Amino acid sequence: MNFTRRTLLGSAVALGALAAMPAFADIDTSGLTKMTGDIVPIGREERMRRLARAQELMRKNGLSAVVIEPGSSLIYFTGVRWHRSERLTAGVIPVSGEPLIVTPFFERPSVQETLGVPAEIRVWQEDESPTAVIANWLKERRLDRGQVGIEETVRFFASDGLGKLLPAVRLVSANPVVRGCRMHKTPAEIALMQKANDVTIAALRWTVPRIREGMPRDEIAAMIVAATQALGGQADGALVLLGEAAAYPHGSGKPQIVREGEVVLMDCGCTVDGYASDISRTFVPGKVPADVRRVFETVAEGQRVAMRTARLGTPCGQVDDAVRAFYEREGYGPGYKLPGLSHRTGHGIGMDGHEPVNLVHGETTPLEVGMCFSNEPGLYLPGKFGVRLEDCFHMTPAGPKFFSEPPASIDTPV
Repeated sequence: MNFTRRTLLGSAVALGALAAMPAFADIDTSGLTKMTGDIVPIGREERMRRLARAQELMRKNGLSAVVIEPGSSLIYFTGVRWHRSERLTAGVIPVSGEPLIVTPFFERPSVQETLGVPAEIRVWQEDESPTAVIANWLKERRLDRGQVGIEETVRFFASDGLGKLLPAVRLVSANPVVRGCRMHKTPAEIALMQKANDVTIAALRWTVPRIREGMPRDEIAAMIVAATQALGGQADGALVLLGEAAAYPHGSGKPQIVREGEVVLMDCGCTVDGYASDISRTFVPGKVPADVRRVFETVAEGQRVAMRTARLGTPCGQVDDAVRAFYEREGYGPGYKLPGLSHRTGHGIGMDGHEPVNLVHGETTPLEVGMCFSNEPGLYLPGKFGVRLEDCFHMTPAGPKFFSEPPASIDTPV
C-alpha cells in the first residue's frame, strides 16, 4: 500500500524515502500493456441510486439533511472532485430533492466540471460566509429543524459555524447514512476493485523477479509504481520493508538493502477509477530460513482462519478474535502483544485504502453482502523479521470471496 494510505507522509522517514526514490518514468516497462481499457466508470445512474439510498436512510434515521466536504464521500454521491482549503466547498444532501453544492464564486466552473448528478450550485463571495449559504438554503426548504447529519470527516469550523446559524438544529453523526451506503459495495464498485487488484498482482509479478541482492528498498518501490502505472493503475508509492525492518508493520528509517536469506515485505496498492487495492507479499531471496518458513506458514493459516470465520451475520470483531486465538495457541501474543499480531486483522476498503469498518476486536457490525476488507494477519518478531500476507475480500451471498488469491507458499509469492 502506498505511503499516503498508510499515513506515513507526515514522517521524516517517509519523506526521505520518497525523495530518494528513483523516477519511475525512467524505468523500462515497455513489455507491459494497459489492463484497464475495459473498465466501466461509475456514472450518473449509479450515483442517483446512491442518493436515493441515502435519502431512504435519512428518513429511517430522522435526518433532514447531510453535510459533506470534498473527499471520497462527496465524489461517491455527487462526482465532485475537489480539494479542501480554508475556502469551504461542500455538498448538502436533503431528505428529498436534489443536493446542493456550495463553493466560492470563482471556483464554480472548476467544481462544476466533475458534478455527476443534478444539483443546485450556490456560490459565496470572499466577504461572505459559506455556512450562511448552507443555512439559508436549509431554511428555504424548511429543513432547519430537527437533525442534520455531519459526515465524519467534516472539519469543526464548518459544523460549528452551521450550528451557530441554526440553533433549532441538532447536529448529529451522518454515519448511519454515509456508512450505510458506502460500506455495501455494488457490483459496479466490486468490478473496479477487482481490476485494481488484478493490476497490483500483475505489477508484483513483473517486479518480484527483477529484485536483486544489494537493491535498496526505494528502487524496488519505484519499480512497482512504474509497473502499476504502465498497467493502468494509479499509485503514488509502495511500502517496502527489508530484513529486520519487516518486524515493524510500517517499517524503519534505517538504510535497507536486499540480502540473500532475509525477508522482503512488499505492501502495494493502486486505484482504478477511484477504487483501491491493497496487497502484501513476503518472500526471501535465496534459501528460506526454517524459522521464516514456519512463520510464513502460520500467517497463511491465519488468513484461512479469517476466511473461515467471515460469515454473513458474524460481528466483524469475531474475525479478529478467531485469528488472535489461533496465534495464541501457536505461542504468539496474547492479544496485541509482540511477538505476534500487533494490529487488527483487517480494515475496510473501497474508495479509500482504509475505510470503515475494521476487522478488529470489539467491532460489533455484522458482516453483510457487499462489505470489503483486507485480510492481513501478520506476525512480527522485533529484532528479527516479520511476515505479512494481505489479500482483500468481499462478502457475497455465499460468504467471503478473495479479490486476489494468497500465495501457495513462500517460494511462490505471486
